[in-house]
Amino acid sequence: MNEYTIAVVDDDANIRGLVEAYLHKERFQTVGLGTAEEALELWRNDPPDLWVLDIMLPGMDGYELCRRIRNEAEVPIIMISAKDNEVDKILGLELGSDDYLVKPFSPRELVARVKRQLQRWYKLRPAEEQAAAAMAALNVVDVGALRMLPDERRALLGKEELDLTFKEFDLLRVFAEHPNRAFTREELLVRVWGDDYFGSDRAVDHLIKRLRKKADQLPIEAVWGHGYRLRSGGGEEA
Repeated sequence: MNEYTIAVVDDDANIRGLVEAYLHKERFQTVGLGTAEEALELWRNDPPDLWVLDIMLPGMDGYELCRRIRNEAEVPIIMISAKDNEVDKILGLELGSDDYLVKPFSPRELVARVKRQLQRWYKLRPAEEQAAAAMAALNVVDVGALRMLPDERRALLGKEELDLTFKEFDLLRVFAEHPNRAFTREELLVRVWGDDYFGSDRAVDHLIKRLRKKADQLPIEAVWGHGYRLRSGGGEEA
């Protein structure tokens, strides 16, 4: 039996059973749940290694469930929904999901995405985080009035600490480590969401908008026909 346990949260018992059956074929352990409330109980008592969350759930919806899980821990989350609207996909990703799949979907495709997320989170990510932690221990990133403490995941603007989400922090860190460099939306998608992200590059625009609201003193500029940059007084980065 596979070492990983996948929680499948969907109020449609047929879809839930089908997904679990395909995961069992790949020797994953599964837990099937019909409501977000049951999922939260599982989260408190015996959290799984990956979540597959339907958005349209009775009572608490999948968005709120995703937000609550992500506020407490870093764990891979794949959202599934009958909604094919770009705004719905972006909202799911901004709340912390790692992937988004539209119904009807191929169970084999879902299994492939589950494997990819597990590979990314539990095999590749630890080495990346160790390297990042080693660099963070040596460096504090300062750009003008902005100070970033990567190892503590804190950002200070003057004396005020910014209240940033996981992805807002990662986006600001990219800008702070490369002041004056203009990044395309595609580059920012890869650096913040990962190179296996398949959504729209409008997710970058939405994240920039939120970051500007929280830190309106930061000179985050749109570069016409290209993307965005964080301007500092030192001129263009080589």
